Amino acid sequence: MGRPRNVVVAQSGGPTPVINASLRGVVEACKAYPDTFGSIYAGYHGIEGVLTEELLNLSAQSDEEIALLSTTPAAGSIGTCRYKLRGSQTEDFDRIIDVFRTHDIGTFFYNGGNDSMDTAHKVAQLAHERGLDLVAVGVPKTIDNDVGDSAFKLIDHTPGYGSVARYWALNIQNANEENAGSSPSDPVLVIQAMGRKIGFIPAAARLADPLRQMPLLILLRESGLGLAALADAVNDMLRQRGRAVVVISEGFDVGDLGERKDSFGHTMFSASETTVEQNVVNYLNAAGLAARGSARGNVPGTDQRHSIIYASTVDLEEAYRVGWKAVEVAVQDGSGYMSTILRARRSEAGTGIYSVAYDKVGLELVANSERAFPAEWIAPSRTDVTDDFVRYARPLIGDSWPSVPLIDGRQRFARLTPVFAESCLAPYTPQAYR
Repeated sequence: MGRPRNVVVAQSGGPTPVINASLRGVVEACKAYPDTFGSIYAGYHGIEGVLTEELLNLSAQSDEEIALLSTTPAAGSIGTCRYKLRGSQTEDFDRIIDVFRTHDIGTFFYNGGNDSMDTAHKVAQLAHERGLDLVAVGVPKTIDNDVGDSAFKLIDHTPGYGSVARYWALNIQNANEENAGSSPSDPVLVIQAMGRKIGFIPAAARLADPLRQMPLLILLRESGLGLAALADAVNDMLRQRGRAVVVISEGFDVGDLGERKDSFGHTMFSASETTVEQNVVNYLNAAGLAARGSARGNVPGTDQRHSIIYASTVDLEEAYRVGWKAVEVAVQDGSGYMSTILRARRSEAGTGIYSVAYDKVGLELVANSERAFPAEWIAPSRTDVTDDFVRYARPLIGDSWPSVPLIDGRQRFARLTPVFAESCLAPYTPQAYR
C-alpha cells in the first residue's frame, strides 16, 4: 500500500445554506481513511486559492469546529470564487500542477455547480496529460437545481436547493399574511426570486400553499408570458380574490435591466441597474389595477442562500452524505466522477415514501450541464406549477427546524483557525486578473 498523500478540497460559485455540510462530510470521510489520505487542505477561495498557493490546513482544526460546519451557512469558512479556467490560460494550468506536485496532493475535491464540475473535469484531464497521479472528484452544489439532466437520472436534485425551497415555502406564508392585512391599500405584492434561467426556486413558492388557497401567482422565466399578459393575470386575480401575491423569477423577461455579468458570463441580477420586481411594479401601477390601491414589491437578496435557520434538515443530511460519498468514490473508483443523489422511484400504487441513494456519475456528463425545468410542470395558465412539481419538491424541505447552536443569543458558527500550508513557490497572479 502506498503512503498517504494530501488532499485539497475547494468550492466555487454561489454559496448555499448547506455547502459546509458537504465540506464536513469530505473532511470527516478523509479522516476515516488514514492510510489513504494525509493532510487535508482547503483551496482558500476555490481554485483561486490553489493558483495562489493559499491552502488552509483543515487537519489542524479541532473536531468541534469541523462538526460546526454543518450549521454554518454560506462560504465564509473556506471561501468561494467565480474563476473560470479557460483553455487559453496555459500558465494557470501549469501553476495548478506545480502547486499539487509541491504539496504532494493526491486527491482534489471540487464542490460546486455545472461550471465547477467543468473545472474539476479539466483538472482531472490535465493531471492525466501531465502524468500527475491525481484523483479529481466533484461534489454537487447549487441552489438553482440546474445540474444534470431533465430526466433526473444523473442527479435528482442538488444540495442547496431543498433549503432555498424551504426558505420560499415559509416566507411566502409570511408574505401572504402581510398582503392579507394590507390589501385595502396595497392589494398586490410582487416578490422576486432567484433563478436566472430556470424556475425551480420561484416554483418552490407553491410549497407554501399546496392546496391553492392563497391568491398566489407564480411567474417562471419559462412561462413565456410578457408584461401585458402578467398584468391581465394579476387583474383577473384581483377581480376574483381582491388581492394577489406574485412571485416572479429574476430572469423573467421585462426588457433591459442594465445587466452585469460574472466571469462565467452569467447575469448578476442583484448587481444590475434595476430589477424585474421594480419593472413589474411600475408596469402594474401605470397600467392600472382592478382594485383600489397600489402594487408594492419585495426583493429578497442573498439571504435566500445564506439563512441557516431556514435550512432544510433533509438538505443538511444529504449535503453531508454526498460529501462523504465523494471520498468513497475517490477511494473505490478513482478520478473523473461526481458524487450524486438518486431518488428511489416508486410506482403510483406504491407508498410514496421518500428515500435516496448515493452514487457517482462521470464528470464529463455534468460539466457545463444545464437542466431545464420540466415543461409539463408548468400549469396551463402559465402562472402556476403543477401538483407533480409539489410531489417532487415537498420531501426536500423537511419537517423540522435545524438545530443551530446559540451562545449569548447569537448563532455559533464554525471558526477555522487560519493555519496555512507553507508557501514554497513564487507568488502568482491568476491569468484572468492580469
